[in-house]
Amino acid sequence: MRWQTSEQIATIPMRLVGPVKIIGPEIETEVMVPLATLETPLWPSTHRGAKVCKFSGGIRAVVLDERMTRSVLLEADSLVEASEAVLNILQHKEAMQAIIAETSRFARLLDIHTQVVGNLIYLRFEFSTGDASGHNMSTLASDRLLDWLLLRFTSLRYVSISGNYCTDKKASAVNGILGRGKYVIAEVIISPEVCIRLLKTTPEKIVNLNIKKNLMGNIIAGGIRTANAHFANILLGFYLATGQDAANIIEGSQGMVHTELRNGALYFSVTLPNIIVGTVGSGKTYDFVRENLRLLGCLEEREPGQNARRLAIIAACSVLCGELSLLAAQTNHGELMRSHLKLERQQSKEGRQRG
Repeated sequence: MRWQTSEQIATIPMRLVGPVKIIGPEIETEVMVPLATLETPLWPSTHRGAKVCKFSGGIRAVVLDERMTRSVLLEADSLVEASEAVLNILQHKEAMQAIIAETSRFARLLDIHTQVVGNLIYLRFEFSTGDASGHNMSTLASDRLLDWLLLRFTSLRYVSISGNYCTDKKASAVNGILGRGKYVIAEVIISPEVCIRLLKTTPEKIVNLNIKKNLMGNIIAGGIRTANAHFANILLGFYLATGQDAANIIEGSQGMVHTELRNGALYFSVTLPNIIVGTVGSGKTYDFVRENLRLLGCLEEREPGQNARRLAIIAACSVLCGELSLLAAQTNHGELMRSHLKLERQQSKEGRQRG
């Protein structure tokens, strides 16, 4: 079998939904959000959530933390040498920062976390990476740090540039606890009148469903730091439309929905600890990606990192809109399937007419 070197384009349908209204505190804007997906009901459903949130005054969202990680793996001859090496390594953060500065003007070492298993040493480096998602930037910095460590600690041996303690594109607890990507929370308060009129349900039903489905359901399923209905659907559509590494929806969709009743109104929030997005770097050179980033206001002249923060906030608010609409639909017996059948039949008819 011969590897095909010529590039081909896989066409995925894309539409704009919204506007999504965001009222701060980090940004205030109304944006139409591009979603690329083969699941056609995702567009009207997310649009409905956006409409409800706009009628409710808008969505508040913040970035609590941001960092990209890479964990390297070394080995020593014994646990004594391994533990001594770790203690010594942690005393040289300034020297390591000087090495990192040679690889990028944006990369900066934020922290190092360690795990020793027998004679194995797992070093989890955490970096700030400006407007890039930071995969390659963090790997390059870690690779240079490995060279420095192996020269300084001659008793240690290389095992891997990635020891799975990162954790990259795999479900884990460590990312939500220590951080990987941008930790974003978005919230909205919806009156009972808006719930009934636009979502065809009540605040009480949504709170009840969130407890029994998202919380209890994920517990009995053995979910890892996750309590949501379909974060991955909206994130994938958003990532594909904005040129992100789509496989990062694995850790990105590990998030929680929290709901409360507040004087009869619905408090609805989504917490996404691992949104991995960038506005520069790999995948951002395609014309449609540049146009979508421009549409979202993420190609402006700002301080390094601010465009990526804006993009992460818009992603989280889009997830909130889609999650709200789906949970509302699932409070009503048969609504979800009726909507799917209606929309997918309509899509098939449109496809036949175009053909």
